[in-house]
Amino acid sequence: MRAASQREHDDRRGSSHSRGYTYAWQQARAQFLLENPLCAEHAKQGRMEPASVIDHIQAPRLREARESGDPTRLAAAQQLFWSRSNWQPLCKHCHDSVKQRAEKSGRVVGCDSTGLPLDPFHPWNRSRPGGGGAKNSTPSRP
Repeated sequence: MRAASQREHDDRRGSSHSRGYTYAWQQARAQFLLENPLCAEHAKQGRMEPASVIDHIQAPRLREARESGDPTRLAAAQQLFWSRSNWQPLCKHCHDSVKQRAEKSGRVVGCDSTGLPLDPFHPWNRSRPGGGGAKNSTPSRP
């Protein structure tokens, strides 16, 4: 049952090439990892772990943009895909677990090196009447 479900998911997702991961991407990825060799998620916690994956902070959804036939949407997706400011180096574990869980739940898991939660919306990172909280302003959810 699980194998059939995985096949259906892979069919919907498309090939890596159809999602924009071409030879040009492989070259850009290798260069980016040389310039940014450490996992960004581990760095937030004050830890050093080699990065092996380039994550798009905001998913560009190239395949969907191509299928839409909308040139404006495709141009925006291409821009997002190739924008290095939308890339972050991650280790495989963080990409496949921490990042995926954060995208699905909307919460950031873990603590920094001082023990404070990384999630800006965690109650400890919100101001409270009387001065509680680790930060002075209440973040607003997007």
